[in-house]
Amino acid sequence: MTRTWTNPLRDERDKRLPRIAGPCGLVIFGVTGDLSRKKLMPAIYDLANRGLLPPGFALVGFARRDWADQDFEQVVHDAVKAHARTPFREAVWRNLAEGFRFVQGSFDDDNAFDTLTETVTALDKERGTGGNFAFYLSIPPGAFPVVTKQLARSGLAEGDPTQWRRVVIEKPFGHDLRSAKELNAVVNHVFPEDAVFRIDHYLGKETVQNILALRFANQLFEPIWNANYVDHVQITMAEDIGLGGRAGYYDGIGAARDVIQNHLLQLFALTAMEEPVSFRPKALRAEKIKILEATKAVGPFAETTARGQYAGGWQGGQKVLGLLEEEGFDKNSVTETFAAITLAVDTRRWAGVPFYLRTGKRLGRRVTEIAVAFKRAPHLPFDDTATEELGQNALVIRVQPDEGVTLRFGSKVPSTTMEVRDVSMDFSYGHAFTESSPEAYERLILDVLLGEPSLFPVNDEVELSWQILDPVIKYWRASGKPEQYPAGTWGPESATRMLARTGRHWRRP
Repeated sequence: MTRTWTNPLRDERDKRLPRIAGPCGLVIFGVTGDLSRKKLMPAIYDLANRGLLPPGFALVGFARRDWADQDFEQVVHDAVKAHARTPFREAVWRNLAEGFRFVQGSFDDDNAFDTLTETVTALDKERGTGGNFAFYLSIPPGAFPVVTKQLARSGLAEGDPTQWRRVVIEKPFGHDLRSAKELNAVVNHVFPEDAVFRIDHYLGKETVQNILALRFANQLFEPIWNANYVDHVQITMAEDIGLGGRAGYYDGIGAARDVIQNHLLQLFALTAMEEPVSFRPKALRAEKIKILEATKAVGPFAETTARGQYAGGWQGGQKVLGLLEEEGFDKNSVTETFAAITLAVDTRRWAGVPFYLRTGKRLGRRVTEIAVAFKRAPHLPFDDTATEELGQNALVIRVQPDEGVTLRFGSKVPSTTMEVRDVSMDFSYGHAFTESSPEAYERLILDVLLGEPSLFPVNDEVELSWQILDPVIKYWRASGKPEQYPAGTWGPESATRMLARTGRHWRRP
C-alpha cells in the first residue's frame, strides 16, 4: 500500500492554504530538449519559489550529453533565469540546486539505468525523498517502449510498496486509434493506469478549469446550456506563427492530430459534459468519457470539414514563407496547417447543435477561445433597420492570451430611435484578481507529485478522441491536397463555405 504523506500542522477544513507536495523527486528523460528548458525547469523553480515543493525535492536529468552535475545545474540556472515566471531568489535556488543530479546515457544502456537506480537510492538518503519519484518522458513516442522496459528491468518502476512511482507522458498519444492502443498497452504493461499521467498542457490553464466553475458554480448558465437555446458552439485555437524549424516533428502529423485530437476535444468535453457528482478524478473523467462516447464527426466530410496549408504572405508587417518553402518540408507535402471539423453529440442536451472545432498556423492572431452562440430571439418587435447590427448572443471563454469571459448581447444605442446593436460585458483575469495565473506546467507538475489525476486524460479518453477523428483523417488522406490560404488570414475558403452552408459564419476572435 502506497504511503500517503500528510501535513500534521494543517487542518483539512482550511481551504486558504495550497496543497504542498510531500517528500519526492522528479526524473526528466529528454532533459536537453526545448520543452524541458523552456517549460519544465522554470515551472519546477516557480513551484519551489511559491513554497509548494518539499525542502528536500530532487531533480534528476537523464540524457546522452557528457555532463557533470555542475553542468546540469548551470543549464537549469540559465533556463530559470530566462523563462521563470516568478522573481529569482538566491536562497530558493541554492536549496533547490542541492538536489540536482545528472545521469549520462542512452535509452538502451543498461549501465546508465543501473546508475540512475543508484542515484535515486542515494537521493532518498541524502534528500529524504521517501523513495517517491515521477518519471517525465519528454521524448519521442517511439522511445517509450525501450524506456518503460528499462524502468521495469532496473526496478525503478515499482520501488518499495511504501513508495509511489509515476510516469508522465507528453503528447502525441499515438497517430491514430490503433497506435494509441499499442502505446497504452506498452505503458500499462509497466505502470498501472492510476500511475500514468498524460500531459495535455491546455488542461492546466486556469481558464480551462474555470469552464467547470462557470458552468457548475452558477445557476445563471445551466438553464440555457442546451439545444433549446444554443445555436452552435465554436472552439478555436489559432496561432500566428509558422513552422520553421519544426519539420522533423510536424511534417506528416498535421494540425488535426497535433491539436484537435487532444487540446480541442478536451475543451469540447468540458464544454459539453454533464455535471459530475463531484470533482473527484473518477467522477470527472466518467462524464468526459460519456460525452466523447456520444460524439461523432458529421459528414459528408467534403462539406463539413476543411483543411488548408499556409502560403507565403505578409503577417505583422513582415513577409513570411509558405509551408512548402519552409526548411525541411517536402515540396509536395500534404500536411495540413489548418483543420476544421464538425461534431454532433447524440444526447438529449445537445441534439441538433453542431460543434465546430478549428485550428491553424499563420492565422490572423494568436488566440484560443470557446464561443457558445445562442439562438436569435424568436420575435423582434423592432423595424428591420433598427436591428441590422444585432448578431447572436454569445458567451465567449478566452483561454489565451487575454484570459477571461465575454458575454455579448444586444443593447439600445443612446438616441431618439430604437436602434439595437451588440455590446460586450467583459471579465478579465488580469483585472479581477491581484494574483497572476500560474503557468499550466506548474499546476500539472504539482498535480503529478500530489497524485491528483483530475486534469490528465485516461486511456479511454485518448482512444475515444482518435475514434472521433480517424474517419476525417482517412477521408482527407484519400482526397488530394490541402487548400492554400495566405498567411495572416483566417484559413481557406473551404472553411468559410463549411459554415455558410448552414447560414452561419466563423466568429472573428
